[in-house]
Amino acid sequence: MITHHVLFWLKADITSEQKIAFQKSLSTLEKIEVVKFFHLGTPAPIERAVVDTSYTFSLLLAFDDLAAHDFYQVHTLHKAFLEEFKVFFERVVIYDAQN
Repeated sequence: MITHHVLFWLKADITSEQKIAFQKSLSTLEKIEVVKFFHLGTPAPIERAVVDTSYTFSLLLAFDDLAAHDFYQVHTLHKAFLEEFKVFFERVVIYDAQN
């Protein structure tokens, strides 16, 4: 199994309407057939020194294997999301893990 965890920091000048559009577009990624687990969230109100709550959105996906992950990366929905919304990112950090 491969987990793909993406943290997005959106630019400060993004409007609330743009933020909603960004979130809706992220939600479409759940439709990609190789996605076995999908979770889209925002920072939880947890105040601990080791918890980073500075990001805007968290996307957590799971795939059966590396081939499925690679398929996701070139899927038209994923490419469409990146094409339209990459200009909204101030920062993005990705953690991929396998077991």
